[in-house]
Formats: sequence, C-alpha cells, structure tokens
Amino acid sequence: MFAQAFHLNALPFEEHIGADQIHDDERFGQALDRLQYFAEHGLVALLTGPTGVGKSCLVKRFLHALPAHRYQSLYLYISRVEAAAMLRMIVAALGEKPSLGRDRLFRQILERTCEPERATVLVIDDAHLLGEATLTDLRLLVSAPASAPPSLKVLLCGQPPLSKLLARASLADLLNRICVRCSLRPLSKDQTVAYIDRRLKAVGGVETLFETAAKHLIHEHTGGVPRAINNLATTCLIHAASKQLKRIHEALVVEAAAELRLL
Repeated sequence: MFAQAFHLNALPFEEHIGADQIHDDERFGQALDRLQYFAEHGLVALLTGPTGVGKSCLVKRFLHALPAHRYQSLYLYISRVEAAAMLRMIVAALGEKPSLGRDRLFRQILERTCEPERATVLVIDDAHLLGEATLTDLRLLVSAPASAPPSLKVLLCGQPPLSKLLARASLADLLNRICVRCSLRPLSKDQTVAYIDRRLKAVGGVETLFETAAKHLIHEHTGGVPRAINNLATTCLIHAASKQLKRIHEALVVEAAAELRLL
C-alpha cells in the first residue's frame, strides 16, 4: 500500500470524503455565499458544471453548514424517471409511505414540508436528465399556495445542458423562480497545486512529495477537474511506491497519464 510507503495516515485522493474534510477553495467560497442566500430567501437554485468538477462536494459542504433546527435536507439522485416516480421518491425520503395517485403524493409532500420554522432543502442531482413533466411538477411544488411563506426549496444540480433544458418556453415559470445560479468550473493551475498540497497535508504528507513541475503537468493532463486529478495523482503514487521512489516527478506523471489514457 503506497500510504505506508509515503508515511501517510490515509489515502490522500479519495473521492468520497466527509463534509468536514472538504476545503473551501475560491470557487466554493463564492458558490456557498450564493447558496446560503438561496437557503434563506429563495425557492429554486441552479448549480451546473462538468462531470467530476466538484458539484457533489459543494452540495455536501452546503448541506453540512445548514443549521439542523432550521432546515431538513433531502438529497435525491433521480436520473431518468417519470414525474410520478420522482414524487414517490420525495415522499419516501420524507419518511412517509407513498400514496396512490398524483394529487395524494402532492398533498403528502406539502404536508411534510409545511413547517414554518424549519425549511426543507431538496437537492436533485443529475437534474439535466429530468424530463419536462418532472420539472413541471417541481415547479408546482415550490409554487403551491399556502398561508405561510413557502418552506420547500429546490436545488437543481447537473451538467451544463440543464441550463438549456430550463430555457425551454414550457419551463419559463420554473426558470423565473431561480434566484441563484452557480456555475462550477475546473481548477486553475495554481488552484490545482493548492488542491494537491491540501490533500497531502490532510493525511500527514508533505507538499514536496509531488515536484512542482509534476503538479503543473497533472493540471495539464486533467484540465483541473478534481476527479481526474484524484485518479492521476493516485496512479502516480502507486507507480512511485512500486519503484521505491521518494518523490513524484514529471516522467512518472507521463507514465501514469498514459496508463489512464489521458495523453
């Protein structure tokens, strides 16, 4: 195991980490400010970005920061499902047994999310895969008439085509309810270097384990996409450990990139 070879107390580039381990870089800081505004004042928010850029980590960090006494959060990975199936999934996530019939499902959701002192933040992941009917039902949920201020808030999270989907004329009402738009981009070269350094430091490693030129080359091969950085950096460490090397240099990055077909 390369962690032992480099005196690391854990694997540095694991994709799934706890919310308290996610470092707020410049991208996250700006996005979190906007999402906090959405949580306090909005109905619908939009988060887009290419696959692997860190959307799930950002959402995890956002939800972790919400006070439990003021918010309950639901995270749904819906993919391609019909509108009725989505409603049933929401009801189940709220801890209820889904009823039969669309109207009853709507009623269940609204009854379980009508607490005036505690809002519900519903995160829909991979929302770019949803159909118009499903998105229309989400619009109906957040715009349902109520005597108290609405307490159901929806964060749509997906790849860039989601923005084009929402621009359709049939979804104009939902589009107009979006109060916050966040577009998460890949890391810059300097941000990539800082990302690698932070990940190493978090598990007891040293920044010099990867030479600066190697970090720059990792950015070049991955385009600054965190998931790709994780994969390439991990492969570099595996190769280095097998060769009993103490540092990651450019040639090793090239070798690892070729293995991952990033060249």
